[in-house]
Amino acid sequence: MPKTNLKGMTVEELQDFVVSLGEPPYRAKQIFRWIYKGVTDFEKMTDLPRALAEKLKELSYIDKIGIYKKFESRRDATVKYLFSLADNNIIEGVKMEHPYGISVCVSSQVGCAMRCAFCASTIGGLKRSLTSGEMVDQILVIQEDIGKRISHVVVMGSGEPLLNYEELIKFLNIINSPLAFNISYRRITVSTCGIVPEIRRLADEKLPITLSVSLHAPEDGLRDKLVPVNRRYPILELLDACKYYIIKTNRRITFEYALISDVNDSKECAVKLARLLKGLLCHVNLIPLNPVRERDFLRSKPQNIRLFEEILKRHGISVTVRQEMGADIEAACGQLRRSIMNEVER
Repeated sequence: MPKTNLKGMTVEELQDFVVSLGEPPYRAKQIFRWIYKGVTDFEKMTDLPRALAEKLKELSYIDKIGIYKKFESRRDATVKYLFSLADNNIIEGVKMEHPYGISVCVSSQVGCAMRCAFCASTIGGLKRSLTSGEMVDQILVIQEDIGKRISHVVVMGSGEPLLNYEELIKFLNIINSPLAFNISYRRITVSTCGIVPEIRRLADEKLPITLSVSLHAPEDGLRDKLVPVNRRYPILELLDACKYYIIKTNRRITFEYALISDVNDSKECAVKLARLLKGLLCHVNLIPLNPVRERDFLRSKPQNIRLFEEILKRHGISVTVRQEMGADIEAACGQLRRSIMNEVER
């Protein structure tokens, strides 16, 4: 009989498991605390009876991902991690330090199926979704590596989180738990390229997280080319779901907009975007494109970025230009994993 991996279980799932072993329900919280202290040896869980530790050792295990490689930026405190999974797949995570705390960007899938035209993550397609335990472990391993507490989490690495919905929700519940990381929902951001039914489903959860939507174009014709999921969920349908999310959660939506030279960075695009978002409780995060070797797109010129920002501001849209971090270590999602996979394939 295969052993059960306890990492990634919610407290309630763990409680069901220990009760099935004939143990009292409160043992679940004890085990849960130890797991997210980074303990994988049941015998080191000092408040558990020896008999229970032996039983757990026989019937279960606590998985742990490994650090395959890490790359430290010489420009700032950004560190890019490549993690190795039990099935030899590789995923990415990024640690960033800000005045307000330490944030970690985690992956939700191995690869991505969304086929966004300018993104490295989607090259090679989707391999599989991650378990909640593998998502949590990215935070746990980074926290152990740096010896500091993680305060903010962004689910914006490789993959489309809302296509791994059940595991995503378990992950959010675990990292928010006072028995684990105790990270406030308000310090958690989940990114999506616009999976409309799941945006509405997430809204109904009423979790006060920040939803970040990868928009990248102000009209359907262009977005169809840059973000192909738009052909299934066009912009107006996506914005209706965003409005529903705002009503249900009373949280501001962030729209991500990668500025690509001579593609979506014109004055006309800026005006269209401002009109599209007028009156919506939102913020626009302009992202100077991180060029990908396999793609032909180029970053917008600095003067075009400034003009785009100014136009949005003049129209009353809250906007910032994302601070570039870790560019010297290919910290944008998908870039480093892709370069490593290319080396392996050779």
